[in-house]
Amino acid sequence: MNFISKVLPTTVVGSYPVVKAGGLRSLLDPLHGAVETAVADQVRAGVDIISDGQVRGDMITAFVSRLPGIRGQSVIGRIEPPDKPLTVADTKYALSKHPKVKGIITGPSTLAHGLRIETPAYRGRDEVVLDLAQALATEARALQAAGVTMIQIDEPIFSTGAADLGVGRQAVDLITSVLRIPSCLHVCGNLESAIDDILKIQVSVLDFEFSENRENLEILSTKDLKGRPVGYGCVASADPGVESMEAIEKRIERGIEVFGAENMLVDPDCGLRMLERDVAYEKLSAMVKAAAVLRAEY
Repeated sequence: MNFISKVLPTTVVGSYPVVKAGGLRSLLDPLHGAVETAVADQVRAGVDIISDGQVRGDMITAFVSRLPGIRGQSVIGRIEPPDKPLTVADTKYALSKHPKVKGIITGPSTLAHGLRIETPAYRGRDEVVLDLAQALATEARALQAAGVTMIQIDEPIFSTGAADLGVGRQAVDLITSVLRIPSCLHVCGNLESAIDDILKIQVSVLDFEFSENRENLEILSTKDLKGRPVGYGCVASADPGVESMEAIEKRIERGIEVFGAENMLVDPDCGLRMLERDVAYEKLSAMVKAAAVLRAEY
């Protein structure tokens, strides 16, 4: 993993609890304080590759609300790239506080399945997916130019059976084809029905959840990852309880047995947005400490 010279580097999947700040500045930008808090907490926890916290909306509306051709949750015309970047300002703030930041984009298939098509410009959802990919490739280029360490594309829809994985693969490949930096695909849920298609996608890193979908470890153990590292979800994002450092260590050790410590990034299963801030912070802190203990061994 040439993007970070460390065994078992720690990262996040993306989102963090929204903690709004007061004061005059909040009148101009009500969520900038939430970005500051998310970034500060990740840095304080010791995470190696942080995010901007993704605090400006859920993973669908944060992107589609500013894309030409979309109004609300409806596609009303031909989808075009945005006039200006969607996430770069918050990402640049994160980069001002930490040297390694991942840019995060919600994938075109997941976005398309959150929208209603209300225009004859599209004959079906697959055409929407591909135009969204073109628009998101522009965002990916902007994040790359801003100096991010890697770009993650989130496609939770891939494990549900709802998306056409052939079209989804084409769309993700279109985005990653414009990049010179490492790319990562995050898919949560059980991978059994989708893994063979997912492994055909041209990304540098494959990120999955393993703490709440333990069967994913068995599924991946028989697959050829073609030398690609795995983002190893070892913290339960949906559990409001904080796991002990020892419990996280054991989860990571199970991954090491399958993938090898040199082929893993350590992160939560998914984003932490739905948790209380103190819980999210403690989970990240325990994860970082567990990775440090095992790093000393490997």
